Amino acid sequence: MLQMKTIIVPTDFSPIATNALHYAIHLAAQVKANLVLTHVYQVPVSYTDAPIVLVSVEELRKSATARMQKLKEEVEHLAGPETKIYIEVILGTVVDELENLCHKIKPFAVVMGTKGASGVERVLFGSNTLLAIRKLTWPVICVPPGKTYGKGIKKIGFACDFEKVVDSTPAPAIKSFVKSFGAHLDVLNINPDGKARADEMPEQSLLLQTMLGELKPAFHFIQHRDIEDGINEFAIKNELDLVITIPKKHNLIERIFKETSSKQLIYHGNVPILCMHE
Repeated sequence: MLQMKTIIVPTDFSPIATNALHYAIHLAAQVKANLVLTHVYQVPVSYTDAPIVLVSVEELRKSATARMQKLKEEVEHLAGPETKIYIEVILGTVVDELENLCHKIKPFAVVMGTKGASGVERVLFGSNTLLAIRKLTWPVICVPPGKTYGKGIKKIGFACDFEKVVDSTPAPAIKSFVKSFGAHLDVLNINPDGKARADEMPEQSLLLQTMLGELKPAFHFIQHRDIEDGINEFAIKNELDLVITIPKKHNLIERIFKETSSKQLIYHGNVPILCMHE
């Protein structure tokens, strides 16, 4: 299983997770990867005077395994014979168990859905996705509700603030990912201060050009009062299939997932986000 690229797809069987799974099926076909469908379950407990376990662990395990086996059969039918499908049914907390699985498998990426329309899905799967982005050191692809894979990943954007690029840019990972798709790379810097940035940071810009040079990326320095809106508008105008961001370096991810914000890059822009770490 581990000789080929592997994509981990967590699922809670919700529409959000199902949509991300369909995206992952097509992604796996493009990069020739196997899929590991993962369901992490917890034992429901009632807290009255004393904690009471409402359902036995064995019953939960059997039920979850049966659902995952059925899902595996459905995915095998959709994916075709070249993509191998595996299932993992694990008792624990979602992000901790994903982290353990990533250490074991070393995946090409983890594919998860972002927040959807219903309140329950926003709270549960949306928060797990955000926690996964913060904690996992493997690439996490966040798929917006209703987003389809379309014709594949051909144009990728990399949102960069051009600060300490040598220390903060995972250039080998970015190059490897972009090459996997034979995609074009656009490096974009959104400046909310109303000043042109290209002339202010020649050294950092040249360093990044050197680091990513073999990809022959195009560089874009954009003035926009709002970083998220600027990225979103660029992604739509230039028909980007994916945007790479580095969550540890930016607080962009927290703003993207803020339920009160009208500027949710992923949710409103309908552009999948690939989160990589430094």
